[in-house]
Amino acid sequence: MDISIWAWIGFLAVVLVLLAVDLGIFQREAHAVSIKEAAIWTSVWISLALLFNLGIFFVLGPKPGLDFLTGYLIEYSLSVDNIFVFVLLFSYFRVPAIYQHRVLFWGILGALLMRGVMILLGAVLIARFGWIIYFFGAFLIFTGVRMGLSRDDDAEEIHPEGNPLVRLVRRILPVTPEMHGNRFFISEHGKFLATPLLIVLLIVESTDLIFAVDSIPAIFGITQDPFIVFTSNICAILGLRSLYFLLAGVMRNFYYLKTGLSVILTFIGVKMVTPLVSGWFLHGHGYHIPTSVSLGVILIVLAVAVIASVIRTRRMTTMHEGG
Repeated sequence: MDISIWAWIGFLAVVLVLLAVDLGIFQREAHAVSIKEAAIWTSVWISLALLFNLGIFFVLGPKPGLDFLTGYLIEYSLSVDNIFVFVLLFSYFRVPAIYQHRVLFWGILGALLMRGVMILLGAVLIARFGWIIYFFGAFLIFTGVRMGLSRDDDAEEIHPEGNPLVRLVRRILPVTPEMHGNRFFISEHGKFLATPLLIVLLIVESTDLIFAVDSIPAIFGITQDPFIVFTSNICAILGLRSLYFLLAGVMRNFYYLKTGLSVILTFIGVKMVTPLVSGWFLHGHGYHIPTSVSLGVILIVLAVAVIASVIRTRRMTTMHEGG
């Protein structure tokens, strides 16, 4: 699809304006984000993404519109996995709720830049080496199966001392033992020091980079158009902060969500390798799973995972109260 450079510039300009308004007006004063505020902002970001999706339907056509919607849903659902890490991270470093939004804001701003570079690189690789899409598919199948087989009692742990970025910062700058408000750096006795909040930010950035390794190939499994991949990815990331504050307190209740995400990753991987495998049996005429089918599978898997989690939570609560 030939997308005008002005479409890219316009989209990025709108994103930057929204972020500036968010930080400069609505989040000007540091405060703990309430469930109500998080719910409102989650609705706003989802509505803006769907409005943009509607524009793609009318301007570019039904196929790109469906591709965007499917890619957005994949990225948004996979980003929920980030929230598990954020909960552990803020708990480990005892980051006050009043400063968490600032960390996530700058973390997501960095994620926008990293994702843009990774998507550009992925698009160039696919354009030059078409076969790499099958490698991405095999990687997603492996990742999905591994996620599904991982034990639920193997809780993710935070080991900041093993993070390469953290080690690099500690070599270059001394880190203060305590927080200094919402500041990432301070000057003390003529020395430039980093604060633990910067360490938290670096781990947030590196965590997103790790998750992007899974999510970006998954969207390339839906479409290879860089504009659709990039915009669906960014629209999902923009809503991650508010989604964190909305779900952070109840994430443990979504017991089967990780299983659902593993099924989605595996399915997208299968979708990516299906043309190659089916071509072996159909004498070169590979079968492509339609995007509409992919969207339906993703919606059904997510619905089943959430409903099953709710039922399990209610049963556990009833058993606890009965005991």
